[in-house]
Amino acid sequence: MTYWLMKSEPDCFSIDDLKKRPKKTEHWDGVRNYQVRNFMRDRMQVGDEAFFYHSNCAEPGIYGLMEIVSPAYPDHTQFEPDHDHYDPKSDREHPRWLMVDVRYKRHTKRPILLAELRQHEQDLGGFKLIAKGNRLSVIPVSPEHWRYVLSLEG
Repeated sequence: MTYWLMKSEPDCFSIDDLKKRPKKTEHWDGVRNYQVRNFMRDRMQVGDEAFFYHSNCAEPGIYGLMEIVSPAYPDHTQFEPDHDHYDPKSDREHPRWLMVDVRYKRHTKRPILLAELRQHEQDLGGFKLIAKGNRLSVIPVSPEHWRYVLSLEG
């Protein structure tokens, strides 16, 4: 199993929104970064687990856990001209962008905020979320970092 951290702005799509979806499942669309696309295509597997991270908000942090429940497949929003994620350079025969389906597992016992994670930088050495310059919306998480972050729930 591989672990992930997947970021979403809570005013666009939050952990609460995921929990309210039918079967607590939704597609993770809008990825427009080649490295993240390659993670989804080449490394993500059904059964992997991910932290749901709220970004670009007053209190960025980890708010829940979810599971990857589909292999990567073409993101339909790349073909919709009226959609925010439209990509006129992508074509249906060779789609450029992919998405996966995720299923809600649970909220964290309390939010594990970015500020707190930074206080544990010595124990979380190499954790890409707290690395300078990291802007990826999906990042791999080592099993050691996964366990350490979960231990912070209390």
